[in-house]
Amino acid sequence: MPSRMGFEKGQLILEIGHGSDCDENLRQQIVEIVGEPFIQNDTNEVVDCVLIWFREDDGDLTDELVDALAFLSESGTIWVLTPKVGRDGHVEASDIQDAVNIAGLSQTSTIAVAPNWTGTKIMHRKAKK
Repeated sequence: MPSRMGFEKGQLILEIGHGSDCDENLRQQIVEIVGEPFIQNDTNEVVDCVLIWFREDDGDLTDELVDALAFLSESGTIWVLTPKVGRDGHVEASDIQDAVNIAGLSQTSTIAVAPNWTGTKIMHRKAKK
C-alpha cells in the first residue's frame, strides 16, 4: 500500500521504532519508491517524512511526534504505523488523535498499509490567516 501513502522518488525518510514485528515488505516497497535507504534516529538531516512504528507499550506518542518535528521539513508528513485492531500492541484511534492534538499537528487520514499495520498520516497544522 505504499502507493497510497504518497511517497516520491528522492524523498528522505526517517524511520523510528523499527522492530522485528514490522512489515519488511512494506519497508522494502517504500525504499524502492524513494530510491534511498531509510535514515535512522542518529541524524541531523531535514527529512520529507518520518515513519514511526508505534505500539501500545512504546511510551508516549506525543513525545515521539514532537521529537519527529525536529527533523521534519515544513511540508513534510509523519506516518504513525500501528498494529491493526485485534493485534498485539494495537493503539486506539482516540489515543492517536489526542497525541496529534497535543503535539499541535493535524491528522489527515488513516489507511491499511500492510496485513497487520494501519497508517495514520499526520501533518503540520495549516497557518491561520
